[in-house]
Amino acid sequence: MSDLSFSNFCNWLKFRHLVLIDTLGRTHNMHLAAQQMNLSQPALSKMLKEIESLLGFTLFERLPRSMLPTALGVQVVRYAQLALNDARTFVEQINNLSAGGHGHLKVGGIFAATAVVLPQAIVQIKERWPLLAIEVVEQTSDHLMEMLEERTLDLAIGRFTDQAQQQRYDFQELAPEPFCIVVNSRHPLCDAGPMTLQQLVDWPWMLYPKGTPIRGRMEQAFASAQVDVPRNTIETISMQTFLKVLQSGPMIGMLPDAMVAPHLESGLLKILDTPLYLTPQYYGILTRKGERLNGPAMEFADILLENARLARQEQEGRGVSQ
Repeated sequence: MSDLSFSNFCNWLKFRHLVLIDTLGRTHNMHLAAQQMNLSQPALSKMLKEIESLLGFTLFERLPRSMLPTALGVQVVRYAQLALNDARTFVEQINNLSAGGHGHLKVGGIFAATAVVLPQAIVQIKERWPLLAIEVVEQTSDHLMEMLEERTLDLAIGRFTDQAQQQRYDFQELAPEPFCIVVNSRHPLCDAGPMTLQQLVDWPWMLYPKGTPIRGRMEQAFASAQVDVPRNTIETISMQTFLKVLQSGPMIGMLPDAMVAPHLESGLLKILDTPLYLTPQYYGILTRKGERLNGPAMEFADILLENARLARQEQEGRGVSQ
């Protein structure tokens, strides 16, 4: 196989080639891919052979019932997906701008961010760019970083969950995310006073799913106390479901302070006095490593950082006055 030169690659590669590669990568089926691209199967097969000839290697294994990417094909499919996502964003931006808009901003956030820092920043940037189209996605940090990698987000607000991620993403600190253990105001334990973890383990719990950072930290805290993790559980990443179920039954939940603050003030929820304490982790702005933000994305990040700076100053001021 001869080396693929960048100039040759740019000269012959067309977006219809990328669409074919992406479609086959998703369907693993020549017939389905031809249908989705509105091409005849022979025409699609011919185009694929041309691409493989130009690249100098086979992209897909021809199996009896499917077409799976080869080892090199996986990399090409990945590139096609990223390039097409970038192209979709470009088309959205151009259409928005040509119609008199201010572009499109796609932001992802963990739950604490979407409840606290994102709403204020969105109001501020909309004051500056009234016709800016903003799309907000609420997800866990791991999923947000996957979306950044796939170029379906301009920036995300989350946290690192393992050290390897620091090699792929830049991080600008915003604020800590403290958690508390809460029950509804009718729960038998709400006025029980100090409780050990062992006394809580047999009650039903609302938990983040396994594999999420907060779930891992909670399991570590239980292990350190030599107490089994609760088995009677409901797992969800939906804050609406979390709060609805928590308010409806004798559940125990561990949630960010920011999410439960209004419900504590109204009396719907109460904090349990337990020894389970997790040191607050900082969340911040996550962007693709070494890739400079521009336009509305840069301005939005600047707003978030300035708001975080002012919030720290306010907290420090309260600390001095007290």
